[in-house]
Amino acid sequence: MNSVAEPTVASQRPAAVAQPAVVEAAPPAPKTSQRELRLDLFRGMALWLIFIDHLPANLLTWLTIRNYGFSDATEIFIFISGYTAAFVYGRAMRESGFVIAAARILKRVWQIYVAHVFLFVIFLAEISYVATSFENPLYSEEMGILDFLKQPDVTIIQALLLRFKPVNMDVLPLYIVLMFFLPPILWLMLRKADLALALSVALYAATWHFDLALSAYPSGVWVFNPFAWQLLFVFGAWCALGGAQRMTRILASNVTLVLSAAYLLAAFFVTLTWYVPQLHPLMPKQLEQWMYPINKPDLDVLRFAHFLALAAITVRFLPKDWSGLRSRWLRPVILCGQHSLEIFCLGIFLAFAGQFFLAEIAGGAFVHFLVSLTGIILMSSAAWLFSWYKRVTAKGATRSASNDADLAGGTL
Repeated sequence: MNSVAEPTVASQRPAAVAQPAVVEAAPPAPKTSQRELRLDLFRGMALWLIFIDHLPANLLTWLTIRNYGFSDATEIFIFISGYTAAFVYGRAMRESGFVIAAARILKRVWQIYVAHVFLFVIFLAEISYVATSFENPLYSEEMGILDFLKQPDVTIIQALLLRFKPVNMDVLPLYIVLMFFLPPILWLMLRKADLALALSVALYAATWHFDLALSAYPSGVWVFNPFAWQLLFVFGAWCALGGAQRMTRILASNVTLVLSAAYLLAAFFVTLTWYVPQLHPLMPKQLEQWMYPINKPDLDVLRFAHFLALAAITVRFLPKDWSGLRSRWLRPVILCGQHSLEIFCLGIFLAFAGQFFLAEIAGGAFVHFLVSLTGIILMSSAAWLFSWYKRVTAKGATRSASNDADLAGGTL
């Protein structure tokens, strides 16, 4: 989401049409236009988890994955974003060439940027209203908008440049940057997928070695370093364009299953030591010195490995033709995944509204639970409304399904 977006700067030399030889060398195009509901399911689940994690600790907080391992919902969100973006726009680049596909990608970047600016304005208005009405300046400090209140003119410029971001608004700027550089990444990946992934790994390693980062305003760096998080995004794109299919034998191996389960159990024990002080003496000191701090801004290797272990087990036991994906019980979370940009923005708004309600009106464990549940219900209801509106407006449309960028859940 803790706190939806984006990296290696490559030449964006346009190509009017795709060359026949290149098309033959590229990975085969998907044979079906049917949505991959697993992507929608886990993207929607990530949106729910991000919302819950942005609220004060409550009963539902203990159901989020960050309490049981090193990674959290952000890794899920960014990986699926890379996968779906490559799936949809990679097909467009094969069929229409670099220029048309790049134009469609940049149009999507603009849409996400506008959504980010709109969310920024609404978020600031929400916080400022609450802080003024209840005469509690701590809201402004806690949500990171004190600099805006002091110098609104300068801060707005920095916000438009994606350098100033209030608390919980870090995922969309990351995705904007990642998507902005997607055209050259896709161009290379459709020709030399392994080379594109290798360059991504090299940039990730250089980020750690040379301490690469983007500066933030008024100080510090981005909460999610694009130079590091691009690895997860590019890996998702690599999987979508044939990488996952090539790894089928590895994913089906019992050795992979045992190693993944062992790593998840080890990570679970480590996280238990954070909440159960009695277990802390069982942690070897040398291991602690080696692994801490587990760096989230730069996508620590332990976090990345934890996500890979989760993904390997998920793919092993949740086939894409699982009948439960059509269940009405999973429909709300799948709908949220299919409208992720809108639901992410709504979740940010609801998270602060929930914090305000719990702090100023009512508290307690049961109220915490009700606030979390109410937020999820509102997000699901909004997703249903968006889906209904899309169906209504799509009636009578003559555009072929193959030109629909929303197929495969591939927008955000």
